[in-house]
Amino acid sequence: RGGQLETLPTPSSLNPIRHSRREMDGYSVENVAIEALPGFFVTGNLYLPLDRGQSLAGILAPHGHMQNKRRVHFTQYRCAAMARMGAAVFAWDMLGYGESTHCSHKHPQAFRLQTYSSLRAVDFILSLEGVDPDRLAVTGASGGGTQSFILAAVDPRIDVAAPVVQVSAHFYGGCVCESGMPIHVHGDFETNNVEIAASFAPKPLLLVSNGQDWTSNTPEVEFPFVKKIYRLLGAEENVENAHFPDEGHDYGPSKRAAVYRFFARHLDLNLDQIEDASGKIDESMITILKPDELAVFNDAHPRPSHAVEDCDAAVRLLDGS
Repeated sequence: RGGQLETLPTPSSLNPIRHSRREMDGYSVENVAIEALPGFFVTGNLYLPLDRGQSLAGILAPHGHMQNKRRVHFTQYRCAAMARMGAAVFAWDMLGYGESTHCSHKHPQAFRLQTYSSLRAVDFILSLEGVDPDRLAVTGASGGGTQSFILAAVDPRIDVAAPVVQVSAHFYGGCVCESGMPIHVHGDFETNNVEIAASFAPKPLLLVSNGQDWTSNTPEVEFPFVKKIYRLLGAEENVENAHFPDEGHDYGPSKRAAVYRFFARHLDLNLDQIEDASGKIDESMITILKPDELAVFNDAHPRPSHAVEDCDAAVRLLDGS
């Protein structure tokens, strides 16, 4: 059954490319590419705390549908803040965006290829010195929220998940990079994103929702269902919903604050690193870099000559052909 996650190649060497490390206030950021498949590069940024301590949590930070979203200010805020709290954080480009425009997010196999890239992102973060394999998390908004609950569902290494503004019983993403293959309806099989997210039980799960998109019903519809699944497993205390009825489809300050506090509890992170004297979340110490500064490949660091330049070639590698 070609095209499924059951038929994956033996993982190849990631051959990470890392450069342009900068030290900021309490954290560092560098430009990174990993070779998810031979010649197929996943581009991103790695955020690390300057005070490394004895061990680090690992946090995966996928993004949604927007050019340069891996490099926009709100992604930088959450990655840098969580690094200050004591985590290694990896944000990477989704297919068709940022430095991955050579491979379209509308390709029929985009969902499978993108999810495989997420699995390799977990491999990368676990390869870093000091990362605790028992403290791994994933969080992203919109399409990044889809990748968050999908990765949590298929990769047992993920310990905590916080999909933001995406878990809905009636909207699945509207893109083959989120619901292709298809993953919701096939033959006599049918499911939805709520059931997929609930399959993460009994591990800690935070659903973040708002009043102005398809997650507006979460407190009354999706969350009670997921909570019931957790209750059946005796883990009701591990699932929460942070709902913002007056907000829209974003990963804004209030949503980030909810995730910071949830991760601090479940990943043993130091919330004091991003709180002011009154206990409010303070991101003012974070430096927002220009998108070009966070680019992996440029004139000084060109894309390797053996790079795969289209989705079809990458899929053939994924199929082992």
